[in-house]
This record gives sequence, C-alpha cells and structure tokens, in this order.
Amino acid sequence: MSATQSPDPHKDIVDRHDKVLIVDFGSQVTQLIARRVREAGVYCEIHPFQNAAKAFSDLHPKAVILSGGPASVTDENSPRAPQAIFEAGVPILSICYGQQTTAVQLGGKVEGGHAAEFGRAEVEIVEDSALFRGIWEKGRKYPVWMSHGDRVTRLPEGFSVKAVSENAPFAVATDEKRRIFTTMFHPEVVHTPDGAKLLSNFVHEVAGLRRDWTMAAFRQEAISAIRKQVGQGRVLCGLSGGVDSSVAAVLIHEAIGDRLTCVFVDHGLMRHGEADEVVSLFRDHYNIPLVHVDASKQFLSELDGVTDPETKRKTIGRLFIETFEAEAKKIGADGKGAPEFLAQGTLYPDVIESVSFTGGPSVTIKSHHNVGGLPERMNMRLVEPLRELFKDEVRALGRELGLPEAFVGRHPFPGPGLAIRIPGATTREKLDILRKADAIYLDEIRKAGLYDKIWQAFAVLLPVRTVGVMGDGRTYDSVCALRAVTSVDGMTADFFPFDMNFLGRAATRIINEVKGVNRVVYDVTSKPPGTIEWE
Repeated sequence: MSATQSPDPHKDIVDRHDKVLIVDFGSQVTQLIARRVREAGVYCEIHPFQNAAKAFSDLHPKAVILSGGPASVTDENSPRAPQAIFEAGVPILSICYGQQTTAVQLGGKVEGGHAAEFGRAEVEIVEDSALFRGIWEKGRKYPVWMSHGDRVTRLPEGFSVKAVSENAPFAVATDEKRRIFTTMFHPEVVHTPDGAKLLSNFVHEVAGLRRDWTMAAFRQEAISAIRKQVGQGRVLCGLSGGVDSSVAAVLIHEAIGDRLTCVFVDHGLMRHGEADEVVSLFRDHYNIPLVHVDASKQFLSELDGVTDPETKRKTIGRLFIETFEAEAKKIGADGKGAPEFLAQGTLYPDVIESVSFTGGPSVTIKSHHNVGGLPERMNMRLVEPLRELFKDEVRALGRELGLPEAFVGRHPFPGPGLAIRIPGATTREKLDILRKADAIYLDEIRKAGLYDKIWQAFAVLLPVRTVGVMGDGRTYDSVCALRAVTSVDGMTADFFPFDMNFLGRAATRIINEVKGVNRVVYDVTSKPPGTIEWE
C-alpha cells in the first residue's frame, strides 16, 4: 500500500469502542474531563463547540458532556451546543457553563448579577440521583469546586433539583427521564474529591458504557492500525529520548520490525548522559535500527547569539526537520526504498490545542513540533500512534510494552532541550555548567527518594552574575535556579516543599562541584490551570 492510500488509523482504533463526545466551551480544565472519563475506562474526544455538530455526527457517541467556559450565556452570540445533541436521546452531562446553556436551550432561564462562587464550596444533597449512586446520600453535604458568576434561575420543564449550595440553588439539576444531568460545580478537578466517581457514575451507571479503554487493548489495536496504515512501507522515527517518542518507537517496531529506522538527533542540548542512554536502550536492549546523528556543532552554531526563546524553538525545530530530511535520503539509498512515513510522538493534548476554537497557545507552544502536518517538500506521511493518548496513558502503554521504568517515569523534558533553560544566548560553556548543576540536583532528589513524588524538576542558568566569596577569594559567577513542581493531573502545579536541609545539600554540592556557579536559588512559583507546555 502506498503512502497516498494509507487509511485513517485513528478511526480504526476509536470505532472499536463506546465513545463520549466532550463539547468544549473554552474551559481551562476541559482536558481534565477527558482524563477522568479515560480513567474510568471509556474512550472520549474533545471537540470545540463550533465543530461539535460534525463531531457528533461523525463520532456517533453514546454520551455527551458539555464543558464549562469563560463566556456568559446572557451575552449575545454566546456559545451554544448543537440542538441535535439534545434531540438525539443520548445521556448528557452539562458542567457549569454547560449547565447554563442547557437550561437556556431547553426553555429555562439564566441571569447574572447574583452572588458568585469561586473556589471551594459545599453542596447539600436534597434528592437522590443516579449520578450519586454509591457516592452521595440525601441530607448530607459534600465539598466541591465552584467557578461561576451567572446562575440558572428557572429550570426547563422536566428538571428537578438534586443538590444546592449557598449561592447555587440548582447546584445539581437533572431530568432523569431524558437522562440529562447538570452540575454547577466542576467534578473534573481534584478539588471536588468525589468528582471522578461522579463522572464514572455518569458513563457507567447512567450511560451504560463499557469499560474497554485499556492500554493492553490499545497496544493491540494500535499495532493493527500501524500495519494497516504503513503496509509494506518504511518508517523514519525522530527519536528524542523522551517518553513520547520512545514509546512510539517501541510500539511501531513491534508492529513492523526492521522497516522502522529511528533517527536520534543529538543536538547537544540534552541532560547529562541521556544521549548514551538512548543509544544503549534502542540498539542494545531492543535491537531497533538506530541512526545516531551528532549534530551538536550545527545546532550550537545556528543558536549562536540567539536570545529570543521563541526564535530558539523555531531554529531547533527547523534543524530537526532538515536533519530528518537528510537522513531519509541516506536511508533511501540503501536499496530497500526510501521511507514513506515519518513517525512522531504527538499526544492528544497536542491535537486538542491544534484545533482549539480560541486559537489557543498551540501555535507558539508547539512550534518545535509538527502537529497538523509536515512541510510538503518532505513528501512523507505522518505516523502518530499516540495521538489518542494523554501523557499518563503513554506511560502506562510504555510499561505495557516493557520499557524500563527509568524511561517511562522520566520527568518531562521539552523538545528544545536545555536551550530554553538558559535565558539569553546559548553557548557550550553555559550548557556544560547547566548540565552539571542539573545532574547534581536530580542526583540529590533521587538520593532523598523524592524523584517519583515530583512531576518535574530541573535547573535553570539565569542570565545574572553575582559577586561572591569562596574561600579567600572573590568570585563573579552565575546564579543557578532550581525548580521542582508537583502535579496530580498535569494541568496545574505547585512548587515542591523541600526542607531546608535538602536545599542546603543540593546548593552546597552545586557551588562546590560546578565551576561557574556561586549562588543557588529555589523557585517557589506555581502554575495556574492551562494547557501550556511543561518546562
């Protein structure tokens, strides 16, 4: 089968499963709804409200969830759900803004000007509901997370109140005959302790969907889809050494064997020892054909004098593509035919951002990826076997495939590497300093048994030099910042609360062992909700 005849592997996989459509009205935490549904073993997809009618028609979901959003239903031309969803008879769960547009579209009323609720609140259960089965009991109160200014003031015909809060008289309102459930609070966030159970109740108890979305099943389905898409063609995989590309490479190799060639571009911007680890794992452990390209001189040459972080990203992304093109030509000259496909570890959040109805930050954030296509001159088709998965699912798939925990559990590492952890110009000297400091920091974290408790930890070489005293002499050297964050869902983060003894040990080692650093600081900023790249 030629590249131009390859089928849609995405459709091949999702058609096997019961599906939930999530209509996105622009909430910063819509992805968390999908995460919770996936955790409940049910496949789901997010589509912006403008495309929801087509998505509903194409996907044939057995249930629909309407997300929250920043708009006001009372504003002219504010977003609405496709009316066909309400007329189809499928179970519906409407959250926050979703509740409000559901009320308006079905004949109820929403008003502004009432007391708002933002943050923690309590709901009191006033009537039983299928949504609460085995979780919440009538007459009791439970903590939830609210985020609303407007409120529903009149319910549509057929709806009844199931729960109330201080400022939301219809905190939960349902029409259980039509299987339409609405909540003013956000069950998807961790601040609603029972939220995941409520969502699980909706997809299983209410909608009756199968619990068939597992990584064991996905592994076999993805292998079948890869074989169908690729046929007898050859695949070139850009291997970065991170979790995503590593899992993608092992999965594709399991599907097509030696017709996969991995190209590992060593851009000289990786963490300490990572290049050797990648080569050892894929050549020695998996025996996967691997081309190791040491392109560090070229990358550093083109980054010389570049200080703008976005220009750095684009430069690195362009060089990656050019390197792949050159290697594809070399591989095609081996008499076995040129690679027709380029594989990459695109994940579902990348896909969501690429089609965001607001435009989203994806154009900037993913400028070093190729979500949405490749340059036409490459004349290759994309193989993206992970594009249906979230990061935690990729890790689970990696374990299913037998990847070492050192790779599967590795902290996220951005595509542009250490270049964006050096504000200002990137030089070999700065890279050496940062690489050593970062290695010491991570070594201390591992020794303290904290690595798996932290979502991401790394060092940054600040564009600041300070005067210090070391021994009997003065120094004028760089400042190194240490960052470590915790996260439950990858959407929000808070700094990790190291004790002062740990910070003292790490800082002392860095100052003593890394020439060029005379001061260490710890970054205690947090990351608010959103879908931006982790760095």
